[in-house]
Amino acid sequence: MSEATREAMEYDVVIVGAGPAGLSAAIRLKQLDESLEVVVLEKGSEVGAHILSGAVLDPSGLDALIPDWKDKGAPLNTPVTEDNFYMLGAAGRVRVPNWPMPPLMNNHGNYIVSMGNVCRWMAEQAEALGVEIFPGMSCSEMVYGESGEVRGVVAGEFGRNPDGTPGPNYEPGMELHGKYVFLSEGVRGSLSKEVIAKYDLASGVEPQKYGLGMKEIWEVDPDKHREGSVTHTMGWPLGKNAGGGSFIYHLENNQVYVGFVVHLNYENPHLYPYMEFQRFKHHPMVADLLKGAKRVAYGARAISEGGWQSMPKMVAPGVALLGCSVGMVNVPRIKGNHNAMLSGKAAAEAAHDAIKAGRASDELGAYEQDVREGAIGRDLKKVRNVKPLWSKFGLLTSLAVGGFDMWTNTAGFSLLGTLGHGKSDADATGKASDHTPIDYPRPDGKLSFDRLTNVSYSMTNHEESQPCHLRLGDPEVPTRVNLPQYAEPAQRYCPAGVYEVVQEEGSDPRFVINFQNCVHCKTCDIKDPSKNITWVTPQGGDGPNYPNM
Repeated sequence: MSEATREAMEYDVVIVGAGPAGLSAAIRLKQLDESLEVVVLEKGSEVGAHILSGAVLDPSGLDALIPDWKDKGAPLNTPVTEDNFYMLGAAGRVRVPNWPMPPLMNNHGNYIVSMGNVCRWMAEQAEALGVEIFPGMSCSEMVYGESGEVRGVVAGEFGRNPDGTPGPNYEPGMELHGKYVFLSEGVRGSLSKEVIAKYDLASGVEPQKYGLGMKEIWEVDPDKHREGSVTHTMGWPLGKNAGGGSFIYHLENNQVYVGFVVHLNYENPHLYPYMEFQRFKHHPMVADLLKGAKRVAYGARAISEGGWQSMPKMVAPGVALLGCSVGMVNVPRIKGNHNAMLSGKAAAEAAHDAIKAGRASDELGAYEQDVREGAIGRDLKKVRNVKPLWSKFGLLTSLAVGGFDMWTNTAGFSLLGTLGHGKSDADATGKASDHTPIDYPRPDGKLSFDRLTNVSYSMTNHEESQPCHLRLGDPEVPTRVNLPQYAEPAQRYCPAGVYEVVQEEGSDPRFVINFQNCVHCKTCDIKDPSKNITWVTPQGGDGPNYPNM
């Protein structure tokens, strides 16, 4: 905690994060009572700058929040026209037919979107209702009351030296207090981690599971563009090394989203998720699509995959966790934005009722009940066994048994009950000596690219004079423990080239953190086998500046 003296501002509800959950909460609060004082604090340089998602959007969340979104110009311009599923081999593919898949896997009625642009539009709707939105305002600390309740957050602290001491232009920021604080930071948010630990909200639930999602935007030959086409693949190049797969979405303007997800519970520490993505683009199916095309953007983000059995308690005195701060992604559908919106709406309704009744800083139990018993719970409970089946039995078995389980859940029951996940993703990492190194081909500069070149397409920037926001619990662990035991996997699991082991002749190896490259994916906070890296928010406005992700 800082000892700085700060001014304080009072609000009814303080919302951290201008993603789909936070903005939905802000909009719903103002719909219910325009006199409520609501503020949204966003660490990105603008709303949408840090938003990265596939994304095929199920509009059910938007339908519930703003039923006339079409008339209001929401940027949902590309309805899905076809669904394709393929199992890939090194040189070929097998089409997985659509007919045996449960109805929930059908993308009819969904839209290919830029969630960054959807959030920008949602911010406009919120501001028109009177919501205050402050981009470039990182929330660095929680503020607690005398009884241990959440009272607010510290936002807008700037100007610390690399060693953490106040610099010559230090600004202490402000305390923003609220009757309730909503944390909608996305996956593995630093304040959400603190709150979950402080109030022991994850007690009795399965460990959260994660994937690493990497995405590029390509402008392709108009003759190869199929607006509205959605393709998902599994199998090659990951094989038995890791779970995961790809997505290829054709949106408007001859643009295509090409993405790849690697489940972070992989064992082989030699696995290099970013290079698996780059190798994937050399499959004949993908290489043909991208021949003569132009890559225009790159980014990466962790995805919460634990689902129903990994959701922590969502409320504590004065605070509620929204969206991916809880983990509301439907893994087989690769969709969570609709649930994030619904969670924001539910939290807003619970807070409105509480404030109207004269309450403040207590637990919003009605919000948690709505999530678990309402549309979000029904969506996640149906697919709760897909992820653990995949992790324990591999791709083919999980396709067959998981598909059957989804069908029975659609009918209202499951023969499997609720399966557990077991180890955390960090604990799943095996010893380097027990696994074979993987030889990855060098990027060709046409279809595949080195990490630093691609990171330049994320327009990431961090002020170098600030403290490193990637903190080591013990600075010696990377070279003393992780390097000899795990071949220091941070060199490979980071999709932005942040971590290096530098070996100079006549000296011991050094662990180098190039935090300027960080795209805020949080993978290091999740996958480090020694759990020695903690991601905290850098100063406001720093990080990626995604245009249309």
